[in-house]
Amino acid sequence: MMRLRLFLLILALTGTALACQSVNSFTEAGQVTSQVKPERLLFQDDFSDPKSGWDSSHNEDGVTDYQDGQYRILVNTTNTDVWANPGLNFTNTIIEVDATKAGGEDNNDFGVVCRYADDQNFYFFVISSDGYYGIGKIKDGQQVLVGMESMPPTDAVKQGAATNHLQAVCDGSTLRLVVNGQQLVETTDPDLTSGDAGLLAGSFETPGTDILFDNFVVREP
Repeated sequence: MMRLRLFLLILALTGTALACQSVNSFTEAGQVTSQVKPERLLFQDDFSDPKSGWDSSHNEDGVTDYQDGQYRILVNTTNTDVWANPGLNFTNTIIEVDATKAGGEDNNDFGVVCRYADDQNFYFFVISSDGYYGIGKIKDGQQVLVGMESMPPTDAVKQGAATNHLQAVCDGSTLRLVVNGQQLVETTDPDLTSGDAGLLAGSFETPGTDILFDNFVVREP
């Protein structure tokens, strides 16, 4: 389990304290149409097997572990992000997962990691339970948003104790976030080219962010 205080600056930039499959086409309304291509499957996990390779850690910062056929990330400290990885390596990916808020404040962050080289270098695709979203990166330990100046709100995110379906695309220099079938942002960044996939959840002023993940899929674009 890793931790880093990544997102305090991002949420501050919003100006408020509130803060599997190959993609085939996009409708004018921004809805995504996907077609399953099994031969493009790189990795999948429904977390029914606690020996499938993910981190299993319990310490003062939080918990990353299998729980009842899902994967749980619990954050026990303030202004902290906790993530986990299956220990693999990919280049171009479409990563999908179902994420459910099981506890804690809506002022949180959670989502997907791609091209994770180490805790100083990776991309992140996140939403919050109060309806914000963003794409960013950690490069040589420095955190920035990619293609946006702040995390904007959206009606596409189901708020509160709800399940959201996230899709993160890392294809060449293209980075795209799709939530519940709606494309929210697409941008480009050439810095990170390969690495692990992963999951992330974080807290701000109040600890206790508790997110359950399921149906994790990695496909080749």
